[in-house]
Amino acid sequence: MNLRYKSLFLDLDDTLWDTVRNNRECLEEIYVDYRFDRHYDSFETFYNHYMPRNLSLWRQYHNHEIDRHTLIVERLLNVLRPMGIDDAEEALRINWDYMRRTTKKNRLVPGAVELLEALKPCYRMFILSNGFREIQSLKLQHAGLAPYFEKLILSEDAHIRKPNRAIFDYALKNTNSRRRESLMIGDSWETDIAGARNAAIDQLWFNPERLPAKGFAPTYEVHSLSQVQAIL
Repeated sequence: MNLRYKSLFLDLDDTLWDTVRNNRECLEEIYVDYRFDRHYDSFETFYNHYMPRNLSLWRQYHNHEIDRHTLIVERLLNVLRPMGIDDAEEALRINWDYMRRTTKKNRLVPGAVELLEALKPCYRMFILSNGFREIQSLKLQHAGLAPYFEKLILSEDAHIRKPNRAIFDYALKNTNSRRRESLMIGDSWETDIAGARNAAIDQLWFNPERLPAKGFAPTYEVHSLSQVQAIL
């Protein structure tokens, strides 16, 4: 056990919960059930139209350039408009169905459970996420992750999002954690790693794609979750 830390703050999406695969499965279900094949010649075409816009909207959301409503409406209208549908209520209805489906998916990043089992006896652990309140808690429960964490810290509760320093300060205060005894573990350079560094919190970058660091070296870097135990 690394005695330097007592509190671990972990991102959920793409760090523990396999967001890419789980969401892709849900989108394929939506594609079939809503007959999007009436316009798109394949699911791949639909997915490749949906995903870049979705990722762009999430970046805008993280940066407080748009609100939650705009994100969830626009990402669906982006695929509905080419079908001649420009109805915000319909987009909201489909989005709710999509998010409901995601909460039932339980595919995890390889090594997630083994890592949490090893860490739980030694550390206080918390989820720190920009995800939506009603979705993240259900993901944790259905994927069997809830018992490993003392608290779920969400940007919607803090009214501020990663990478803003204020959400890390909020997390420390609401978990009674000391800055120098805390570590942020996440996959996103911008929201998790740069955000934690700006808040003077050590960082462990889960970087399976071996992307280059931007501007500074994180405290730690791993390419698989199995490597974390060697550090902690």
